[in-house]
Amino acid sequence: MKFLQTVTAFLLPIAALAAKKPSGDKFSDYRSQQLSTGGPLKLDDNEYAKLTAAPRDYGVAVLLTALEARFGCAICHEFQPEWDLLGKSWTKGDKKQESRLVFGTLDFASGQRTFQSLQLTTAPVLLYFAPTTGPDAKPDTAPLRFDFTTGVIRAEPVHNWLSRHVAGPSPPVVRPVNYVKIITTTVAILGSITAIAVAGPYVLPVLQSRNLWAAISLILVLLFTSGHMFNHIRKVPYVAGDGKGGISYFAGGFQNQFGLETQIVAAMYAILAFATISLALKVPRMTDPRAQGIATLAWGLVMLAMYSYLLSTFRIKNGGYPFWLPPF
Repeated sequence: MKFLQTVTAFLLPIAALAAKKPSGDKFSDYRSQQLSTGGPLKLDDNEYAKLTAAPRDYGVAVLLTALEARFGCAICHEFQPEWDLLGKSWTKGDKKQESRLVFGTLDFASGQRTFQSLQLTTAPVLLYFAPTTGPDAKPDTAPLRFDFTTGVIRAEPVHNWLSRHVAGPSPPVVRPVNYVKIITTTVAILGSITAIAVAGPYVLPVLQSRNLWAAISLILVLLFTSGHMFNHIRKVPYVAGDGKGGISYFAGGFQNQFGLETQIVAAMYAILAFATISLALKVPRMTDPRAQGIATLAWGLVMLAMYSYLLSTFRIKNGGYPFWLPPF
């Protein structure tokens, strides 16, 4: 028993050394490191130089970023989770290693010499190095650079950009399931259904009321026939001076209008509409003939006064308007 323990203790260091010994295939070694770390490799100046050194039969996508708070790089912090997600999805999705692409991240704190050699003054910067040997080798060894000036902070546009340059299949970006969003959406839907079921018996009669929809329709008709949309499109003033120290409520000409003018016209149309509705619906239902006659005369005088005032406003808009009614 002691002999076996002694042999085991002697073989453990040897086994550990054998496990850490490089396989001779740089891409396989880097891929193993990516699978173990679950994302892009964390690089420094030396590792960056080794990873991108020629000759190589694999492609390299390196994100040069600046995550320290003193640099204040907001887009670096926003894009970093997307970059990690892209590297993890690509590495796990490419099970047959057909794309032969290695992902890496070089932070400014660990790669100042690299930033200086590349003459970089901004971050983040994404570089793609194509293979220099093998069937997918490119004659141009200069790295390709992704354009971050559009403010892209999602993994999908970067994935599409890499897919255009990497030979072989491009594994899709797989986002983790957002359970919080699912639960929130489910609770919101169930809450809405419950609220509708509870309030339905009280709200439904109101929504089915013809008087309600008639009032809404009448308000909308008055609103738009009085020139409300014209005010929003032309950005007209509310009132204007008349040149004599006073205020002008109506603008001359059919192509001009004031905000208060719209409200006055809408009020006149509303009074005329209410008078017409009263004469057609309310007055005939009165049982007292004397009250019915007084109501008819009163609403008739209201309609006469409002129509007269409305015609007088037409004469303000157009001096050649020929019609008028007393008392205006």
